Amino acid sequence: MARMYSRKKGRSGSRRPKVKEAKWVSHKPAEIKDIIVKLANEGKSSAEIGSILRDKYGIPSVRMVTEKKISQIMKENKVASELPEDMLNLLKNAVKLRAHLEGNKHDRYSKRGLELTESKIRRLAKYYKSRDVLPGDWDYDPEKAKLLVK
Repeated sequence: MARMYSRKKGRSGSRRPKVKEAKWVSHKPAEIKDIIVKLANEGKSSAEIGSILRDKYGIPSVRMVTEKKISQIMKENKVASELPEDMLNLLKNAVKLRAHLEGNKHDRYSKRGLELTESKIRRLAKYYKSRDVLPGDWDYDPEKAKLLVK
């Protein structure tokens, strides 16, 4: 299927080889879960936690060692944010674009980018409402988004 706004076809990405265990990882699954909870309490997102675990601790994949995703571990320990990470990233982008457009009113390209970003937010919200991740009455509002991002 073609991309939504660029009329280009997507390319399938490479996949990580299916290795059942990383023999060089010296951490036990319980230790890894504790590290994840500690980093999440510091305010790190699941993507940042994955990068830290890879770079500092030498853990190539949390899923390989613990058989759970980072976000699942965060939800189990009640340290996950109320919004999904991809939605939060789109909201941050929309808030930044709105702030930019306040000072640069004639920037048509950024205005188009804001329209596309807000469209993605609405589509993603519709998806998450159908999956009961977001409440049914949740609606995108730029002012509420500004408060959620801060």
